[in-house]
Formats: sequence, C-alpha cells, structure tokens
Amino acid sequence: MAIINTKAIVFSSLKYGDTSLIVKCFTLKEGIKTYLIKGILKAKKGKIKAAYFQPLTQLVINANHNNKGNLNSLKEVHVVHPYKSIYQNIFKQTIVLFLSDVLSTCVQEEEENSSLFSYIETSLIWLDTHDEISNFHLIFLFNLSKYLGFYPDLSETSGDYFNLLEGRFQFKSLEKETITGSDLIQFKKLLGTNFDTIDSVKFSKRERQQVLSIIIRYFELHLDGFRTPKSLGVLETVFS
Repeated sequence: MAIINTKAIVFSSLKYGDTSLIVKCFTLKEGIKTYLIKGILKAKKGKIKAAYFQPLTQLVINANHNNKGNLNSLKEVHVVHPYKSIYQNIFKQTIVLFLSDVLSTCVQEEEENSSLFSYIETSLIWLDTHDEISNFHLIFLFNLSKYLGFYPDLSETSGDYFNLLEGRFQFKSLEKETITGSDLIQFKKLLGTNFDTIDSVKFSKRERQQVLSIIIRYFELHLDGFRTPKSLGVLETVFS
C-alpha cells in the first residue's frame, strides 16, 4: 500500500449501505481510482464532507492506494478549485452531471495521463467562470476525442461525407455510418473550435440536439462499452 498525494476530479459517487460512499475519481498521478469512504453520511464533524464528492468537483487528496484491486481509502481531502457558479446554475449543473456520466464511461485507465487531466481541469474552470455555455458540452466532447485517440482526420474537410467509423471526411461513401447534408454542416461547425471561440458557434435547439446525437454515436463506435448517458434526457429537457 502506498500513500499518494495528488489532484483528483470526482467522476461519480454511489451510496454504499446507509452511511458510506463509493467514489470514483480521476487522479492526476494514477488515473482512475475508486475509494470507500465509511460513515461519511452520518458524520457531522468529520474533516471529509460528503459535499466534496459532487460530480466533477476538483480536489487534492491524500490517499492510501493498494495494489490488490481492492477499494482504496482517503486520509485527507481538500477542494482545490471551489466552483463559484456551477452548483448554483441549473444549466451548468446539468452539463456537469451529463459530462460526469460520459467521463465515467470513457475514461478507464489506471495510469497517469496529465494532458487529459489538464484538459478536464481547465475546461471546468472555464465553465465555472463564463456565462455563454449552451454549446460547452458539444465543444468539450468533440475536443475530448483528441485525448481519447479518435479526433477527426482534418486532411480532407471539403468532403461531402464524414465517415463516423473511420473518423475522416470523404467525397463519396457507400457505408452506413456516415453523415452528410444538414448533419455534416452542423458537425463541421465544431472543427477547430475551442472555448475561446465558443461565441462564434451558433446552433438552434434542434441543431444542438442533432450534433450531440452525432457525437454520442461517434463515441459509441470508437469506445468499447460506451453507452448513451442516462442523464442525456435531463440535459435535453433543461436546454429545451
């Protein structure tokens, strides 16, 4: 067993019994780790609070990591970036819930990935400090594909089709998993975008849902075991 001090981002928390939580975190130093926090739901004066484990909270933790595949334990926890608006804004809350579902499914590695960690960390700070966020989840997911290894090949972006399975643009296609027409026009709006240029990306409600369904299908084709997040319906309802 090793004692590790590291930054961590909460991906999920699940009630265990009447008083405990099982928390899944993406840590800077060792990737995905899962912790059993005993008695936290009944402790009123403990140093570790249940509120620390809301979706995508950013922490610094001191933890015992074992090497036997068992649940790990936490010794100390501190919130490193207290959010000012995310948990007070229903739109931001819903985005964070949705993205935590996505990240819990698609990030599985138990090893350091500092570039992915930094991307998630800085993206969440941007979300917390900006107001124009209706397309945040689209840009976040689209650029997340860079870190997961299947960002679209941009060498032929003038093609009339985008092959979701191969991740590239084509001038003709006979395959089922392709998009074209209106779907392609909306999808292309995300090419080369980041949060600094988010104001230049315009979608109607229908177009936003259209693009999100394409991105989810793209993830399904490239990530084994990826499933449509249960919180998708909540996201669509809030943004309608």
